Amino acid sequence: MVAVRSTDHLAPTTAVKILGAGTAACVADLVTFPLDTAKVRLQIQGESKSSGSMHYKGVFGTIGTMVRTEGARSLYSGLVAGLQRQMSFASVRIGLYDSMKQVYTRGSDNAGIGVRLLAGCTTGAMAVAVAQPTDVVKVRFQAQVRLAGAGGAKRYNGTFDAYRTIAREEGVRGLWKGCLPNITRNAIVNCSELVTYDIIKELILKHNLMTDNMPCHFMAAFAAGFCTTIVASPVDVVKTRYMNSTPGRYSGATNCAVTMLMKEGPLAFYKGFVPSFLRLGSWNIVMFVSYEQIKRGMMKVHQSWQSPA
Repeated sequence: MVAVRSTDHLAPTTAVKILGAGTAACVADLVTFPLDTAKVRLQIQGESKSSGSMHYKGVFGTIGTMVRTEGARSLYSGLVAGLQRQMSFASVRIGLYDSMKQVYTRGSDNAGIGVRLLAGCTTGAMAVAVAQPTDVVKVRFQAQVRLAGAGGAKRYNGTFDAYRTIAREEGVRGLWKGCLPNITRNAIVNCSELVTYDIIKELILKHNLMTDNMPCHFMAAFAAGFCTTIVASPVDVVKTRYMNSTPGRYSGATNCAVTMLMKEGPLAFYKGFVPSFLRLGSWNIVMFVSYEQIKRGMMKVHQSWQSPA
C-alpha cells in the first residue's frame, strides 16, 4: 500500500501486514459471505439439469430462496473453509504486496505501474499455491443444495471431511483442482484490486483531496471493488464451474470455458455479476478499511511495548 506519511503513524512491519491482512480479510468474509454464496449459486445455475430444479433470480432473490428452502444457515455454508482460506490467502497476496514491490524495485519506494502489476501477479500466484485446497472446499460447500427438512444427502459432513473425501476420491491433486484458472483469476484480481487501491489512494493523498483516514480508504476500496468485478468476472465464473464439477465433466478449465460459451452463450461468463459486484465492493471496503485500522492499532501496541511509560 501507499507509504504512510503522517508522523502520527509508524510504518507497519511485514509481520504486521501479514497478520493484519489475514485478520481484515476474515472480518470482510464474515460480513459478505452470504453475497459470495449467492454469487456461486448464480454462477453454477444452468450447469446441469440436476441442479436446475432450484431456479434463482437475482442476488436477493437467491438469498431469499436459499433461506426459505434450506434455512438461513445455508448462506454461511463453507464459512470455516472460507476463513481458513482468507487467513492463508489474504495474508500472502495482500500482506506481502509491499514487500514484493520493494523486491522488484530493489528497496526503492518509487514503484511504477509495471512494478505494481508484477508484484500483484506474484503475490496472487503465491497465495493460490498455498490456499487452493481451502478454496476448493469453500466452493463445494457453497454450491451444494440440500432442501431443509427433506433429508437430502449432503455432499460432505464437514470441512475436514471434505478435505479427506476429495483427497480419497479424486486424489491429492483434487484439492488443487482449478489451480491454473484460479492463478489466472487471482493474478487479475490482485492486480485490479491492490493496484487500483494503491494508485487511487496515492492520488487522493497527493492532491490533498482527503487525509490518510477512513473516507480516503473507503473511496479507494470502492473503486478497487468495481474495477476488479468488471475484469475478473469471466475468469471467476469458469473457476467456480470447474472447481465444483464432478471428475471427468470437463477436461480442463479451457474446455469448461468453451462448453459454457457453446451451450449458454457469452453472457454466461457474467452470471452472478451483480452479487459479484455487491460482494467485491463491500468486501473491499470492509477489508481495506479494517486492514488500515488493524495495522495502525498493532503498530501502536508495538510502539507501547518498545517504549513503556
